Amino acid sequence: MAYNENTAQRVRGLLSEYEGITEKKMFGGLCFMMYGNMVCGVGGITKDAMLFRVDPSESELLLKEKGVKAMEMRGRSMKGFLYVDEVVLKEEKDLEKWIKRSIDFVKTMPKK
Repeated sequence: MAYNENTAQRVRGLLSEYEGITEKKMFGGLCFMMYGNMVCGVGGITKDAMLFRVDPSESELLLKEKGVKAMEMRGRSMKGFLYVDEVVLKEEKDLEKWIKRSIDFVKTMPKK
C-alpha cells in the first residue's frame, strides 16, 4: 500500500469537521469515505496524484484545470472520478477546495 502519509494526514485534518468519515484501503492506496461513499483517495494507482469524486456533470469542465486528469479503467474514462496532481495541491487552500467539491457531491448521494 503506497501512499504519502503526509498527504493522508492533511486530508484527515480537513475531513475531521465532517461526520461519517472513514478510511478504507482501495485502488492500491487509502480512500476516505463519507457514509460509505468515496470522497477522495491518496496514492495507489497514481502515487503523485489524489483521486477525487466529483459531480459527473462537472467532469469535462474540471478536466480543463491544471493538473487534472480523468480516471480510466480498462481504457474507459470514469466520469465523476478525477486525478489531481499533488503538486497542484501543495497549498492548503487548494486541497481544501478539492475536498469541499467532493464532499458537496458525496452529500447528495444516499448513505450506504
